[in-house]
Amino acid sequence: MNQPDNKFRLAELFSVEQVELRGFSRSVAELEWLLLILVLLYFIAPGTLVVDPFMVVVAMVSFAAFVLLFRYINFREIDARWKIAIETWVMIAFITWVCLYTGRNESPLLHLYLLVIITSGLTLGKMTTLLEFALITCLYLYLGYPAFNAREFALTDFTQLMIQFAPFLLVGYLIAMLSADLHFARQMFEHLSETDDMTGLLNKRAYNKLSTREILKAVRYSHSFTVMMIDADNLKVVNDEYGHDLGDKMLQTLADTIKHNLRETDILARYGGDEFIVFLSETDAEQACEVGERIHEAVADVKFSVPKKTLPLSVSIGMASYPVDSHTPEDILELADRALYYSKRQGRNQVTTYADIDGN
Repeated sequence: MNQPDNKFRLAELFSVEQVELRGFSRSVAELEWLLLILVLLYFIAPGTLVVDPFMVVVAMVSFAAFVLLFRYINFREIDARWKIAIETWVMIAFITWVCLYTGRNESPLLHLYLLVIITSGLTLGKMTTLLEFALITCLYLYLGYPAFNAREFALTDFTQLMIQFAPFLLVGYLIAMLSADLHFARQMFEHLSETDDMTGLLNKRAYNKLSTREILKAVRYSHSFTVMMIDADNLKVVNDEYGHDLGDKMLQTLADTIKHNLRETDILARYGGDEFIVFLSETDAEQACEVGERIHEAVADVKFSVPKKTLPLSVSIGMASYPVDSHTPEDILELADRALYYSKRQGRNQVTTYADIDGN
């Protein structure tokens, strides 16, 4: 099986999401060691309550072993949110274990739960934060159960319990709301950073990210794909004679026409200037030619209005397919660009596959 080029792996590793997750992962690692150090300092400090020192030592050793095994043995693996989620659940278990032998719900270490709530809210989203907060609530009641079970539970006991737990309620609520706001802001920023303002299509940056994922998938499962480059033939004429406003409108019209002749699974982007690019997943050369001709004919049928007349539109199209035109997936874009250049050099307004020029 062919292996994708290293630059595609790097593109996947250093996508915006992965950069963000890598930063979160480093912060969680530091938090885990900080958590361990705080428990150790409490353990060795004079005058602190430790009911069973042996069990606290077991807890610290077990937690340190988990961090080393889970995080540092698989350091080459791509970071993921589910991994951070597992780490936060283990941190909750560690804190609960330590609190059991350092005063239960009266333990000063109980407030370490706040670190987990904050970490979850900033990295895992609102739903996971609420689930972890619910678990911490149940554990808090469990830790306090022996004290309240020893006597008749009164309203004053409930009031005292809620006063003690109030900081957790407040922080949990605020972090959950903040998490939802951050998630929304992140989505909006990503959408704006990956969308072409004029046409509403994906931009070059977004195309590169999405196509890289599709290429890796195609190589892994031995699927074909095609890259199609589309150039607006008469944009310069419209800009020069009628102004850039009409030129922008023409690009918007072309974008809509191309989009309506593609599948929802195809990746369409404005690649820059008067060029569009399409990634056709699981599409061989023959199928891609049919798509190219359909787009070419649909554009030719468009009647674009300019002052005092209707201007015919046309596009030049070049395409290349994997693995027919090249067994190296990262070369397909370059080959499609060569096919597009051939279409333009031959008089524009035509569809060219790389196989058409490769045989010449």
